[in-house]
Amino acid sequence: MSDPRIPTIDLRPWLDGDAQARGQIARTVDEALQTAGFLLVTGHGVDPSLRRRIREAARTFFTLPAPVKAAYAAKVGGRGWLGPGAEANGYSEGTQTPPDLKESLTFATHEPFDDPVINAEWYAPNVWPAEVPELRTLCEEYLGNMGELEKQLLSLLGEALGMGPDFFSRHMSRPTYGFNINWYPGVDVVGEPQPGQFRIGPHSDFGTVTILDRQAGKGGLQIWTDEGGWEDAPLDPEAFTINIGDLMARWTGDRWRSGRHLVLPPPSDEPVEELMSLVYFGECTPATLVESVPAPVGRVAYEPVDSHVYLREKLESITVG
Repeated sequence: MSDPRIPTIDLRPWLDGDAQARGQIARTVDEALQTAGFLLVTGHGVDPSLRRRIREAARTFFTLPAPVKAAYAAKVGGRGWLGPGAEANGYSEGTQTPPDLKESLTFATHEPFDDPVINAEWYAPNVWPAEVPELRTLCEEYLGNMGELEKQLLSLLGEALGMGPDFFSRHMSRPTYGFNINWYPGVDVVGEPQPGQFRIGPHSDFGTVTILDRQAGKGGLQIWTDEGGWEDAPLDPEAFTINIGDLMARWTGDRWRSGRHLVLPPPSDEPVEELMSLVYFGECTPATLVESVPAPVGRVAYEPVDSHVYLREKLESITVG
């Protein structure tokens, strides 16, 4: 059972239920996103074995020698391998933490856009490791699933906000996204954590909605709530963990919270614990103007922002060096 502040939402009644069931789900989502910015979602139809096979293939890559992986090195927001020390997510909220204790394989939208400038910045080809050829097929299937789930979630969020099912989804004609496979090895790989060092430092995500498939672990996900401070996030192995990002919070005029979270360092009583997360970062079509909904729905009137100018600034803010 999940914490009531972070409810589990079964998508099947949302997709197939009557008006009463759909209305109750929308109200539950609205209430949850006002407190912690997180949900658990079941009934999504994504094959658990697909997630397992992606982890197996990715681990084959992550355990290759560093010089082999270095051939795929990328910058934050790019496509390829982010090695140790590449990111410090705490920087995005002004926390000067040491670099995050992780490695990532990072992929993103690759279908060409109609503006050559935007295309060059946001739609570069993905870089797939030749040493693990099965990873591309697995990830492309998974990303197709994520795109469909994102559409369903945005429709639900539009209704939950009281603005209609297409309020967000109409800005998704050619959306960008980011997809990270985050590897959190133990101290045998990363060494003893420095003071204030995390697998991922405290932050909120930058885009619209994040879809996370994670594993149970002592050095796992924690979320922030006003009532309890930092708490271990509830986990249902069948569910995706969903949180909204900064753009969505701005869009709602801070009615909903951008879910603040971190990933703990390797635990002292299980120092070689190894975890892997699959993280899909939903965004929107480039050059979308994000304007806060007015009161009484919204609570803060932010200045309108270009979605991808905002995203680029955030990505640069967490880049180490």
